[in-house]
Amino acid sequence: MQSNDSIKALVDIIESRRSIRLFDKTPVPGEVIEKALDLALLAPNSSNLQPWEFYWVRNPESKSELVKACFSQAAAATAAELVVCIARTRTWKRNCEDMKEQLEKAEKQGTRIPKAAWLYYRKIAPLMYTQGRFGVLGLLKCIGFFILGFWKPVSREPMSSHDMKIWATKTTALACENFMLAVRAFGFDTCPMEGMDSRRVKKILKLPGDALVPMVIAIGKRREDGVTLPRIRGPRSWFIKTI
Repeated sequence: MQSNDSIKALVDIIESRRSIRLFDKTPVPGEVIEKALDLALLAPNSSNLQPWEFYWVRNPESKSELVKACFSQAAAATAAELVVCIARTRTWKRNCEDMKEQLEKAEKQGTRIPKAAWLYYRKIAPLMYTQGRFGVLGLLKCIGFFILGFWKPVSREPMSSHDMKIWATKTTALACENFMLAVRAFGFDTCPMEGMDSRRVKKILKLPGDALVPMVIAIGKRREDGVTLPRIRGPRSWFIKTI
């Protein structure tokens, strides 16, 4: 059971986090960004395959180009730091191999690894995430699981390159939230920006073809007028259902 102080601290961080549109000129210590990035990597993720990458853009020329790619919006232009959050659809193979190597190492050191974990990373993960040339394997899996689904619950996705993009993006978004809450815990602020020219962002960072750009996060210290609108949410009953 967490202490009341821990619960209150978490509630305060979540409630005080806002998307800040204007930052002052207060610099953000590098160790704050580094620690927040480390905490981002602790986010839950699908199959522990970690399809994320974070680019902390510090080069002045690249940062200037990135601001332009974000349409020079105020949050980007006034931010002390910018971090680009990337979702990758092809790194799962490398990360799956790393998982097996780390499990083998842990087992040699005395940790008991369940047979289900070995089965998952040796057989199931490669089957589920491999879509095949031109998506042919994904199509065959889709048909096979559709038929099998008449008799039992089955995995429905990812069964295509489109599904892989959704898979990678939703996992990366979990890490982004970790990052933003961590920054807030250190007394600084963020603004997640989806408004950008993603093609230009990928060019600036020299990203591979499978890279997706879910958001760019601006980081800094909020100005007094940094929150431009009150926090508005629709009726709770629209979004929370009890059945």
